[in-house]
Amino acid sequence: MLFLVCGSLLATAWAVRGFPGTAVPLLLLTFVLLAGLYSPLAFPRPIGAAEAQRRSAADGRPIVYWRSGCKYCLRMRLRLGRSAHQLHWVDIWRDPAGAAAVRAANGGDETVPTVVVAGRPHVNPDPAWVRAQLSPPT
Repeated sequence: MLFLVCGSLLATAWAVRGFPGTAVPLLLLTFVLLAGLYSPLAFPRPIGAAEAQRRSAADGRPIVYWRSGCKYCLRMRLRLGRSAHQLHWVDIWRDPAGAAAVRAANGGDETVPTVVVAGRPHVNPDPAWVRAQLSPPT
């Protein structure tokens, strides 16, 4: 919201001062940036909870349960950087089994990100800790 408010105020100020040619691209850039950051496209391709659990059992990689629009999920994704592709991502808004797994781990709440490492759920862990749980790429 802060990006949206600041971008809108700045664009309005420039438009009022007679610079609409600068205001319109700034406003568009603000909306595109927000859309990109909060879009599911900013995250690795999600899979279903059952598939994530099967793959995690086979390769030992953590599972991240997330949902679009969650600022903590976005923080996790951005701070993991390229390491994010080493995890299995489950979008709880697309997968009812994923939402059920999160509720089971969080006493009925859908608190995300919930990261499951070696079968143990961790609610909103520090991204540096999550990165440390990854095995080095082979």
